Amino acid sequence: MTKREQDPRILGVHDRWTVHSYYSLCPYAPDGSGRIIVSGADLEKETAAVFVLDSDGRVLAKSPEVRYDVPFFHTGLWQTWSPDSRHVYFQSIVAGTPTIVRWTPETAKTSETPGELEGAPPSGEPVLCAKLGMLYAAGHGDHHYHPEAAPVPFQDRERHGLFEVSFDPPQEKLLLSVSDFLERHPRRDEILKADAESRRVNGDGLTLMLYCVRWSPDGQRFLFYFGNHSAPSTAERTEPKLSSVFTSDRSLRDIRFAVDLSFGRRGVHWSWQPDNESLIGYGPDPADSSRMCLAEVRFDGSGYRKISDHASGGHPSISPKDPNIVVTDSYGPVGHFEVIEKKSGATVGSADYPLHSRETIPPGRSRYRVDLHPAFHPSGERVIVNVMRSNGLSQVAEITVDIGAEK
Repeated sequence: MTKREQDPRILGVHDRWTVHSYYSLCPYAPDGSGRIIVSGADLEKETAAVFVLDSDGRVLAKSPEVRYDVPFFHTGLWQTWSPDSRHVYFQSIVAGTPTIVRWTPETAKTSETPGELEGAPPSGEPVLCAKLGMLYAAGHGDHHYHPEAAPVPFQDRERHGLFEVSFDPPQEKLLLSVSDFLERHPRRDEILKADAESRRVNGDGLTLMLYCVRWSPDGQRFLFYFGNHSAPSTAERTEPKLSSVFTSDRSLRDIRFAVDLSFGRRGVHWSWQPDNESLIGYGPDPADSSRMCLAEVRFDGSGYRKISDHASGGHPSISPKDPNIVVTDSYGPVGHFEVIEKKSGATVGSADYPLHSRETIPPGRSRYRVDLHPAFHPSGERVIVNVMRSNGLSQVAEITVDIGAEK
């Protein structure tokens, strides 16, 4: 791409290991002020904070320091703006308990409630979330099964699922359990058969969970996953890979089956398009379900369509201003950023950015690697990413989406 994009504009907090959170969350303030939220870790003290930056990357405000755990090196503190841009929500750990913090930068006031944040709704409280710790306990990141790390035992399916989290009063209420949802799953009988086989082979049932809550831009609907996500890649267990993407309204009355990624059907990283109607992600190639492609589908599961042969399994999203433009990424020591034309499926721009700080890195999430996680600016002209600097610190950077400038 252009020289400016090969040498991205680094934003703020240069002495911390910094990320902008997840690709499905916009770090820019909804009020149009240009403010940006990032989270930065002090690696020596093993604490982190959220920073509010101005459009030039200067620090305007800093949250209280909090403890972080391993997922920080993937998604930071899941920092998210409130719809009115007054508050910032982020993840913390208080006395060993996952806690969501609501912080008001203008007054420095904070409120806390039990919960595991995956991004706050664009339409406001209450927050809806799953138990993110289940995902990592199942083997996400390091590909090892850690049942002792699960916030709720996997087989206690009536106690984990989707939760409603409120601050006034502080409480976490289970809205939909894994057990209840399994009973309504369209492939229930096949899953129960696999569950019985798991009990025979592994000594207990499948590591089923509800996980990965992702909100539509208007906050009226969300998507979530059901399955065992990290299987069968864990070394300690044998399970068939089960993963289903569903969408729902906020009340959980209108749940739709959007994408089936189970029993050999490949796919990952589904999120909303700006139209609030469609999803984009990697899913089964219509010509061969064992292969993966970049695809889209309506929230109700209709109109599934292949966009491109691109099959990195990266983090795709659509420009908020030009529905024909897709950005996505790939993994490795060097992250490949690509701009894809939706109509043709052709790559129309690309650039490479460093993601690792040393040649050999340990498995799982760590300070030695980061993902690009490209997220659009509301103008559609810029994308914010994470890049690894030569000093071993991840930093947040902006690049310009320059169509037709591939190198």
